[in-house]
Amino acid sequence: MAVEGGMKCVKFLLYVLLLAFCAFAVGLIAVGIGAQLVLNQTITPGTTPGSLLPVVIIAVGAFLFLVAFVGCCGACKENYCLMITFAIFLSLIMLVEVAAAIAGYVFRDKVISEFNKDFRQQMQNYPKNNHTALILDRMQEDFKCCGAANYTDWEKILIVTKRVPDSCCVNVTQGCGINFNMKDIHTEGCVERIGGWLRSKMLVVAAAALGIAFVEVLGIIFACCLVKSIRSGYEVM
Repeated sequence: MAVEGGMKCVKFLLYVLLLAFCAFAVGLIAVGIGAQLVLNQTITPGTTPGSLLPVVIIAVGAFLFLVAFVGCCGACKENYCLMITFAIFLSLIMLVEVAAAIAGYVFRDKVISEFNKDFRQQMQNYPKNNHTALILDRMQEDFKCCGAANYTDWEKILIVTKRVPDSCCVNVTQGCGINFNMKDIHTEGCVERIGGWLRSKMLVVAAAALGIAFVEVLGIIFACCLVKSIRSGYEVM
């Protein structure tokens, strides 16, 4: 039995929200992949709260897309079981997103701490590992920084006074880091600069997750209204 009256409007709004959920799902997957790529370049792979967050975001995005598809099928066919399943799973996704947003905020300093430790460890490998050197050089060039705390950290690594990697230079040229002038290099440390960037991105992700959760609450409400209408139709029949 097709829904009638005000439920047609609810059904239409639910379709709009389902379309938004699909867009959110694709966005979450893209954000999760982007965050994972950034962390892979800045933090040594391992099981830490910060490194697990992108995986959670990707998983939630994929699951949200699947749940949105179930909801679309349920609304189209006005199927009671599918709509109940949609409402339950959407509620679970909302709880996971809220938890992930809170975790992202709580562990933001933990991520910076992990980054500081791993950056210093990679600095130790700089003279003997070309892959590590390429990663650090790229980071220093992109973020216009030098060393962990500041440029003097390289004196302990390169064991040469007045020597920093060429990637520390304002204008990068071969040999520009040898016997440098202070005005020709970036003196700020990478941990503070990149750490601040990571912290701001994590806050944006957390805020976005809470915003999506609010929209999902509307989806749950509309789904429950539609379920009630479908059930009433069955009882009349």
